[in-house]
Amino acid sequence: MTIDARRLLAAAGEVLETEARAIRSLAGRLGDDFVSACRMILDGPGHVVVTGMGKSGHIANKLAATLASTGTPAFFVHPAEASHGDLGMIAEHNTVLALSNSGETEEVIRLLPGLKRLGVGLIAMTGNPSSTLARHADVHLDTSVDREACPLGLAPTASTSAQLALGDALAIALLDARGFTAEDFARSHPAGSLGRRLLLRISDLMHTGDELPTIHSGDSIAEAIMQMTRSRLGMCAVLDEANELVGIVTDGDLRRHVNDLGDIRSNPVGNIMSADPRTIRDDELAAAAVDLMQSHRIQGVLVTDADGRLVGALNFQDLLQAGVV
Repeated sequence: MTIDARRLLAAAGEVLETEARAIRSLAGRLGDDFVSACRMILDGPGHVVVTGMGKSGHIANKLAATLASTGTPAFFVHPAEASHGDLGMIAEHNTVLALSNSGETEEVIRLLPGLKRLGVGLIAMTGNPSSTLARHADVHLDTSVDREACPLGLAPTASTSAQLALGDALAIALLDARGFTAEDFARSHPAGSLGRRLLLRISDLMHTGDELPTIHSGDSIAEAIMQMTRSRLGMCAVLDEANELVGIVTDGDLRRHVNDLGDIRSNPVGNIMSADPRTIRDDELAAAAVDLMQSHRIQGVLVTDADGRLVGALNFQDLLQAGVV
């Protein structure tokens, strides 16, 4: 098969331009119907049930997931399965969002009598404001397009892009109305990188107890090296006689003072420690430790509680392993 690269690129470019025009045209149609749809969902005490058949069904499934992850509880119901028992998943306090480009999809239209009996609010998203689905809906959102991007005018392309874009607009408008925050988003995504950055606190990751290397300022450098080797943290907290934090000694300190170490078995660690070490509170987000270490170019930090007492230690490797970085 001979491949004409220019023709392929031209066809792809035309698709993108057609779909972009379809999406841009939606902005001019935003108005009272969109506001009514948002108000119906915000006032509804139950979930949003999203449904659609075929390609519209795939978009509907995605929109249900987007709504759910941005503060609007939602789930997808397949319209064909709904007619065979899954209609029982829809309760009277739910709001139904039904997608159909033609507005005449048989499996979706078949649900209308049951939905009316339940008394649920119905939002229709169609490309035909005069369709059966649009006429029976409480609110209609117009996703009509001038033409599909498919040159045959058959495969749903621009129409599904319009559905997806308007559905995303609905989800984000609702997010804004609810005052949904990044922390709220993270709670729905605890396994994601954002969730880890916004949910993990330093107290969840820090080394404590026997894993926290400490030494007194009068102890020898040799003892400090032993503590650092045991903990593998590359640092050791230095305490005074009252067990108050007065300094830190790190691998870097040993390298910088290599000519001043003398007899490491008798030279006190206080002679090479860094006084007034940088610390971070145990109740801060782990992401704050990342910022602190990167801004000061350090590989570890000591952790204190609200009263300034030493309670732990954390190094950059801990943050990497936790997926915070």
